[in-house]
Amino acid sequence: MGQLAVGGVFAVIEEFVGSRTELFVAIVVIVGTVGAAAIVYRWLRQSNGERFRGLLADQEAVAVLLHPNPDPDAMASATAIAALAAQVDTEVTIQYPGQIRHQENRAFRTVLDLELDNIEHVTDLAAESVVLVDHNSPRGFTGAEGILPLAVIDHHPGEGTGELFTDVRTDYGACASIVAEYFEDIGAVPVPADQHASETGAKYVLPSAAATGLLYGILSDTKDLTVGASAVDFEAASYLHPGVDGDKLDRIANPEVDAEVLEIKARAIAGRRIEGSFAVSDVGTVSNADAIPQAADEIIRLEGVTAVVIAGEKDGTIHLSGRSRDDRVHMGQVLESVTDGISNASAGGHARMGGGQIAPQPQLSDGGEPIGTDTVPREALIDRLFASMSGEI
Repeated sequence: MGQLAVGGVFAVIEEFVGSRTELFVAIVVIVGTVGAAAIVYRWLRQSNGERFRGLLADQEAVAVLLHPNPDPDAMASATAIAALAAQVDTEVTIQYPGQIRHQENRAFRTVLDLELDNIEHVTDLAAESVVLVDHNSPRGFTGAEGILPLAVIDHHPGEGTGELFTDVRTDYGACASIVAEYFEDIGAVPVPADQHASETGAKYVLPSAAATGLLYGILSDTKDLTVGASAVDFEAASYLHPGVDGDKLDRIANPEVDAEVLEIKARAIAGRRIEGSFAVSDVGTVSNADAIPQAADEIIRLEGVTAVVIAGEKDGTIHLSGRSRDDRVHMGQVLESVTDGISNASAGGHARMGGGQIAPQPQLSDGGEPIGTDTVPREALIDRLFASMSGEI
């Protein structure tokens, strides 16, 4: 109800009740309550996409924050949000901590010509309003723990929430599927690669680059819609299809392979330890930590292997990456239980895949001065991984 309409209602009420103040106040309260209820009702009937569009439109500037070392799902979700923000005149900066080193991730960024800013400290954030995508708790840079995000959009388990908007759907295979649904909610038209947005005649559009990125984000996080995918992921892919640039999609999906990645895969295969249908492999020291999950993807394909964890060390930090196609092994929980109680460790993930890190623990002298670092014994860690996959811990 507009301001003029509300004012007209109150004028009629005032004329009717005259000087009976108590009656006037009572009627005003009733009308105000009904008006508020109508607003709430309209808001509740809105889809998440409509609510998120409205939230973006209310901001002058937003920082869309990715998790450390972002993957295609995270980058695609952020890029699409930036495309939506541009259509409601909101300035967006996409930011991330860590590095983009995985060849697939580098190809994704290069082919789609993405503008992403690296950050190391909370003061590097481009705006006070922060939107988290593909994770629900800020991490990976100094001061991250002090951030209260405006909005959170994610498909991973976690307790992080946004101040005004939280959309965490763990039954979705990719965050990109959630964001694609937002565009569908508001009637946005995917723009074909050979067409200009103005030719669609639509109020809202999904640019071809954003549609291509979202589709690849879905394919990447669900192993081409074969692992962890639900009906909504297939529906999102179908919606995106008209706007996908097939040439760019192929270039992203088939990047050149780094020689070290092949070497680490070979180390993982040759050095694997097998117990039953479970495998663990320690690939030693690596310069590219992104090669560790790629090795896990390779080992899980071996005949007879239903769950695998790969361990590797970079700059003193042990990186863990696990995969499972065994209903008895929830990989995220396995890695959580293995790192539980270990200082400077964190881990988690889904039933089918998970990851974790164990940073070195400082050694202190009797006077409290640092004299070195303690690391987790690797053989003991491997034994613990097998015990956890077997359900013994």
